Amino acid sequence: MIIDNQLLDDLSAKAKVSPRLRMNYDMRNTPADKSQRMLNAIEPGTIMPIHRHMGSSETCLCVRGHFVEYFYDEKGNVTDTFDMLPGGLIISVPIGQWHNLKSLESGTVLFECKDGPYEPQSPTDILSV
Repeated sequence: MIIDNQLLDDLSAKAKVSPRLRMNYDMRNTPADKSQRMLNAIEPGTIMPIHRHMGSSETCLCVRGHFVEYFYDEKGNVTDTFDMLPGGLIISVPIGQWHNLKSLESGTVLFECKDGPYEPQSPTDILSV
């Protein structure tokens, strides 16, 4: 699999017309691969609720564009802010850490990976503030 500008452009174009203003690209080798490895194109204005993953840490980095990752405490107070740019930080979000992100630039694409197969988030893993 080769990730090139054409793939990133196509993914961003799909995100721009998606009602959620985001679109992901599955990077697993086969359906039997139970990891989660994906590119996630996110546009400014996408709604990303404050959430946590209780079964896995999450690693993410900025491939293109610009976004900010936020960490929160259990009351919804921001505890850390990470400015994410290509060639910059790589974040490992610990298991159970409340977090979300905000796209600051159209065409932003991030890489993220987690352990285990995809599982929809339960209401207890979304923080209402």
